[in-house]
Amino acid sequence: MSTLRRIALGLGGLVAAAGAAGVVAERAHTRRRSRLQGSIDRLGSLRGEVRTVRAGDGVGLHVEVDEPGEQPNGDAGELTIVFVHGYALNHDCWHHQRAWARKAGIRAVLYDQRSHGRSERSEIDNATIEQLGRDLARVIDEACPGPVVLVGHSMGGMTLLALAEERPELFGEKVVGVALVSTTAGGLNPGRVLAPFLPADLSGTLAPRAMAALSRVPAAVDLARRRGTEIGTRVISMFAFGERPDPATAIFVDEMIAQTSFEVLAEFFDNFGRLDKFTVLDSLAHVPTVIVCGTRDKLTSIGHSRKMASLLPTADLIECEGAGHMVILEQPDEVNAALATLVERASAR
Repeated sequence: MSTLRRIALGLGGLVAAAGAAGVVAERAHTRRRSRLQGSIDRLGSLRGEVRTVRAGDGVGLHVEVDEPGEQPNGDAGELTIVFVHGYALNHDCWHHQRAWARKAGIRAVLYDQRSHGRSERSEIDNATIEQLGRDLARVIDEACPGPVVLVGHSMGGMTLLALAEERPELFGEKVVGVALVSTTAGGLNPGRVLAPFLPADLSGTLAPRAMAALSRVPAAVDLARRRGTEIGTRVISMFAFGERPDPATAIFVDEMIAQTSFEVLAEFFDNFGRLDKFTVLDSLAHVPTVIVCGTRDKLTSIGHSRKMASLLPTADLIECEGAGHMVILEQPDEVNAALATLVERASAR
């Protein structure tokens, strides 16, 4: 037998073995998901009064309002906490914080960013962080009659900074508190953001330039990212969580991300490399602010939060030991405690 033939047969055996292992893993994943179905379904199960807020370019934003008590439309003097989610997610990621706000009797507004979740698709030219800031302003104008505490996770935190850049006069008047969770004001390595949203065998080697090439065949990439796979859950567990993620939570996040098409991911991706809003932090100097991050965050690492805190010494920095990027789901009690303190400070103003 020739050397070339032996190599070919060996490679064929490896491919067959890998395929068989993949089938076994997916069957195990299906069985595990079935056992965890109740826990997965509870995450993101909370629902409120649904509204559609039209952005400046006409895109319909899916908004949900949780009114405390018997007040159907909110009181003009009542504080509202607005939750702004991150890249590839939707407002269901705030499940634990939403439950906390309901228990605490705090009026809450949650919405899906444009092209995410139940909101309408954006034109590609408006798939920018700056437009997200303008969308947030519209949500505040239409759904928040009183003072507002803003809470942004990941790209949601960048959205808050975009709003502060364009509408600094809101901070200290309308906006009376800010929480920046697992986010940054700039200096982000786009390759770090890329990893969790691609097939596992590609994410470690592709440079950001490949995003543009893959966006030409988004359906093929989405097939590789198909909802509810063992590989997808493992990748999310590796990049989005700390050491020991809860299996149901990891599946919940994997399936949420898989619902956001690769075409949308590609449209927003270029924002991260060019983000530079460190000077905007000055707008938060007179507003109670808390910065929260997990010490094992692999996407917007703890160094980003520490840098923002050094530039905004009036802010409280909360480091959640061992938590990853999805600290809001991984260590919700710590995050909720930070938000409770923030709301108390904001209400006392």
